[in-house]
Amino acid sequence: MKEEHFEKYRKMGLKINYYRRLKNLTQEQLAEIIDKSTAFLGAVEATNVNRTLSLDTLFDISEVLDVPAYKFLIDD
Repeated sequence: MKEEHFEKYRKMGLKINYYRRLKNLTQEQLAEIIDKSTAFLGAVEATNVNRTLSLDTLFDISEVLDVPAYKFLIDD
């Protein structure tokens, strides 16, 4: 990941965490549904971990959480 994009990924992880909690899902539950490990999802949501994710994974998360994918990408 490019260093200049770290903050964008950090905010995306925070949004994933927020919407996951709104759906009353644990990291384990969401990870299982999207066929990823809990460690992967934990790293994505962590604010201090340098972890990227693919658009395919973002789209999977978006569908499960019922949140349009663009919501994770905009800075609001």
